[in-house]
Order: sequence, then structure tokens, then C-alpha cells
Amino acid sequence: MSLNARQLSALSRLFSSSVFRELAKKGRSPLFAQLLAETGISGANRSTAETVSSAFDNAFAVLRQAGIRDEYVYRAALTHNILLGRHSLKTASMLTEFRAGSCKADLAILNGTGTVYEIKSDRDSLARLANQVSNYRKVFAKVYVIAGEAHVQGVIDNTPPEVGVLSLVRWDRICTVREAVERPDLVCPLTIFESLRVAEARTILRNLRVPVPDVPNTMLWGALRECFKTLAPADVHHQMVCTLKKTRNLASLSSLVDQLPVSLQPAALAIQVRRADHDRLIEAVRTPLDEAMTWA
Repeated sequence: MSLNARQLSALSRLFSSSVFRELAKKGRSPLFAQLLAETGISGANRSTAETVSSAFDNAFAVLRQAGIRDEYVYRAALTHNILLGRHSLKTASMLTEFRAGSCKADLAILNGTGTVYEIKSDRDSLARLANQVSNYRKVFAKVYVIAGEAHVQGVIDNTPPEVGVLSLVRWDRICTVREAVERPDLVCPLTIFESLRVAEARTILRNLRVPVPDVPNTMLWGALRECFKTLAPADVHHQMVCTLKKTRNLASLSSLVDQLPVSLQPAALAIQVRRADHDRLIEAVRTPLDEAMTWA
């Protein structure tokens, strides 16, 4: 299907946090109806059996075509192939937009180690890649760049040999071009500290048998930072993984994920909505599409 720029933009925005949160909060989304109409992919010939759920899946089937894949398609491939494929929500956790130095990591998975994935979709430039990889290596033991086939050689040429390279061959098949080398000894304890919540930093110190500073709250951040300066990189990385697997655990989302269309599962794991809104979200995606189009 050939799409113009406006249609392509609308297609990508269907999977945005704005639409997802609107469905969860209100049980309906005028923005969903408006964007779906703008894509032109669900016209007058749609089946009366079609629902919001199937409309999302149909939209995703178009978005995942080579050449127009956006970041969400890559997140979906990583979520289904690695987090839900090799691991599970009980044994691993996933971080999205996680601070790493001066950058935010697209997606990281914590299992036995910390692995970060930088996405370079068909629409992205490689201009910031070297800086991003440099920052990620300060926080995560393993760094991968997952790219469209057109970007693969550029990624290989512009990253150190310890950085892994993945290619999205089809939307659902990830090919390993170069394995990442695990180097927890190269992380920076201070950069890790600056990515954490204060409670997480305190837990890491306790686990390493380092006394937690007994100072007023106004001085606590600075005192904790001084403690992290003295710690061994590999020890901090190991404790970061153990701690964040508990504090950023996604197992409570299992029931919600199971009741959403496959195309929306990555959004459910990355976009925070209140537990009280889960049932409303599930009912919203079951809405007949003819009814949903009146939301606009």
C-alpha cells in the first residue's frame, strides 16, 4: 500500500501514548478515530465484525512493511522476540526511554545482565549514534544497535567491535549481524547512579554492604553520589540489574497484555496507565469499529 506523508504520520501516531492513554482513561479515543480516518486504510468496505483491536492489527500490518517501518515496529520486534520470546515478564524486565548519561535509551532488557538496544529505523539518521553508544556503554554491559538493512553497514562502520549489530530482516525476524561483547567492567558507577531513583541507589549500597549516608534529605543525593564514586563498576552493574528487575517489574501487566491485540502489546509494556483503567482499555479495544469511528 502506497502512503503519502500525511497518511504515514497518522499511521505512526495511532500507536502513540496519546491514543493509548485516551483509550485507557476514557474508554474511547476521538484521536484514534481521527487518525484512522486519515490513514485511509479502513474505508467504507470494512467488515461489520471489525473492532478497534483488529483495526490496530491491520494498521500495524501496513506500518511494518519494509521502507516505512518506524521505531514502534522495531520496539514490537524486540518485545515479542526477546522479552516475551526468550524471556518472560516474570524473569525479565524492560526499560524504555531510560536515562543513560546525556541520552535516553530506546529499550533495555534486564535478565541475567543489562542489555540496551538502540533503534535506527528506516526513517532515522546515524548522526547521533556514536554519542548514544558512548553513553549507553556507561550504564549497560551489553549494547546492541538494531537497524534496517540499509543502515547495517553504516552501523558496523561507526561503532566499536564490542557493540552488537542486529538487523530487522522482516518485521518479526531479527538477524544477528555482530554479537555484543558483555563488558560490565566498563560501566561508570556515577552514570548509573544518575539514572536511578534515590530508593534504588540506597538498595544497591545496602546490597554491597556500603553504609547508607545518614544525612538530611536535602543532602542525600550528593552523599549517595559520593558513595557510588568508590564502587567497582561490575558490582554496581550487577546490583543495578538485580534491583531494577524488582522495582521496574512488569509481571503485573501480564493479564492486560494477554487481552490486547498483538500490535498493542509493546505499547502496554512501555506506556504507563493506572491499574484501575485496565478494564476500560480492554473494553475500548473490543468496541466495534463502526461505533468507534463515531468517537471523532
